[in-house]
Amino acid sequence: MGRAAVLAGVGSAVPDRVVTNDMFAARMDTTDEWIRTRTGIRERRHLERGSATSDLAAEAGRRALKSAGVGAVDAVVLATTTPDHPCPATAPTVAAALGLGTVPAYDVGAVCSGFLYALASGAGLIALGTAERVLVIGAEAFTTIIDQSDRGTAPIFGDGAGAVVLSAGDQSQPGALLAFDLGSDGDLADLIIIPGGGSRQRASGLPAAPGDEYMAMRGREVFRHAVLRMTESSRTVLARTGWDVGSLDWLVGHQANVRILRAVADHLGLAQERAFVNVDRYGNTAAASIPLALDDAATAGLITPGDRIVLTAFGGGATWGAIALEWPNLAVA
Repeated sequence: MGRAAVLAGVGSAVPDRVVTNDMFAARMDTTDEWIRTRTGIRERRHLERGSATSDLAAEAGRRALKSAGVGAVDAVVLATTTPDHPCPATAPTVAAALGLGTVPAYDVGAVCSGFLYALASGAGLIALGTAERVLVIGAEAFTTIIDQSDRGTAPIFGDGAGAVVLSAGDQSQPGALLAFDLGSDGDLADLIIIPGGGSRQRASGLPAAPGDEYMAMRGREVFRHAVLRMTESSRTVLARTGWDVGSLDWLVGHQANVRILRAVADHLGLAQERAFVNVDRYGNTAAASIPLALDDAATAGLITPGDRIVLTAFGGGATWGAIALEWPNLAVA
């Protein structure tokens, strides 16, 4: 069947601090109803002062390693938009925190599609024979790059992390990553962007404009492109696996907005209840959202061994992707 990456463990971590819609309504021109009807979000988690992305990533990774029943891996791949520092990468810090020694560790940046890109990267290491086991993490302190006075973005995003362990196996095994589809369109780079702080702004010789250190998003256009690309990418991996939509048990999409998830399900011809949703409790956690959703669904007993699952996301770049797998029998940490 050929060498393949097989899901062997899953874990997640979120900050303790819960921020409700009413807490936003108390300090800005919005209401709980306004946020819920447009996004489906009722609360999210915010990082405590003094913590950072690597702290969440390490805890999620620790739980994924426990779930897999292993203490060592051959590589660490971290998807994040909010590294601890612009330089160096955060993955080596996470590997050190987990006591993984001098294994290769690197960051992947594809914003909300980042975890899918990182999964593909980890699977590639296994397919090449470079690694037998890879820890793949999606972790974000997204509230650190959001203007908390902006009602258009602040209520949407939260902080969190999720992780999986991939092990070498073959495509006949439950948990094997069976099909991949990834894409990007740089002409849409300004849909989701932090204008200041990078080489483009710094090389201009001009100071960053006020507010350019925060993420800006063109919400309506993001919605339209997300539905289109997540639907197309999901169809591609369904075709590559030979699955029909009726045989799909779960669509685990990037948790950006409940209306996007429902629209993608509708476009695929999938019952809306088959689209897993936990954005109501965590908000949009960018690269962390899919692994956090997987761990959440598995812990709740909603995803069970043998279930056919498609993962899909759309994010800044613009980037998108989908991956198909059958859920294995995992211990939940």
